[in-house]
Amino acid sequence: MTTAETAPFQFFSLQVDRTRRLGPSLVRVTFTGDELKRFAAGGRDQSLSLFLPHPGQDAPVLPPLDQDMYAVLGAYRALPHDERAVMRSYTVREQRLSPVPEVDIDFAVHEDGGPACRWAQHAKAGDRVVVLGPGVADNTAVRFRLPADADSVLIWGDETALPAASAILEWLPAETRAHVYLEVPYSGDRMELATEADATVTWLVREEGAPPAVEVIAGAELPGEAPYVWIAGESGAVKALRRHFVRERGLDRRRVTFVGYWRKGLSEDALREVPDETEADAQAESAAAEAATAGAN
Repeated sequence: MTTAETAPFQFFSLQVDRTRRLGPSLVRVTFTGDELKRFAAGGRDQSLSLFLPHPGQDAPVLPPLDQDMYAVLGAYRALPHDERAVMRSYTVREQRLSPVPEVDIDFAVHEDGGPACRWAQHAKAGDRVVVLGPGVADNTAVRFRLPADADSVLIWGDETALPAASAILEWLPAETRAHVYLEVPYSGDRMELATEADATVTWLVREEGAPPAVEVIAGAELPGEAPYVWIAGESGAVKALRRHFVRERGLDRRRVTFVGYWRKGLSEDALREVPDETEADAQAESAAAEAATAGAN
């Protein structure tokens, strides 16, 4: 029987320990708390839901957390929008268990950012948050799944996917061949990336006039004979890149993992309310492939 303590995803009450500016576009916030002893990030692009207070609130407003996750979320959605906690999705950049349990989350920040961006820029020690995160390491919020037969990896991400891409590079087995394309706004966003993989990293810096990612990648060779592709960031760019790999390069769609973290002109709240066109494309392609297979049999 699954309980709140054994569920794959659980609520964790945390507080800010410290913050650090990583560059013009990234702020790292380190969280701590006794409840992190049962937090079990699966590495790579492990995502979680972060609940933040509104300005003037001491802590995020949520229903009692000692009940089923779905009951909590249902009650949360019934709360007034301007009172209930701000919920946003983020990647676990790193988890440490000793000397004290800690979790790092890197926030992409910019001048016209939303409530989570503003919160991160002003976060200070002791600020309280709640996280809905993994209670077991092998969980469905880890999207990067390297096939057993993959001999190489191609990664593309923008600044919002940089934390996930960095964590994936750290996780990749030694000598894995990887071509990595990272699109960022400013030259100062470049950083040293730790990895044991045989990785080639190309920085696409917008202030330096870097061309769109599709143009760069369209002219590049795929590494290896059986590559696996992971693309994440702005939904329009993700959609274009996925179409390129599946339709123009002929990759099996099951070897292309894609995640739209945001969409130009839309907040995350609004994004949750509109159809995911990239996912719809994938579902249509899957249905077409199944129909073709059925017709051949």
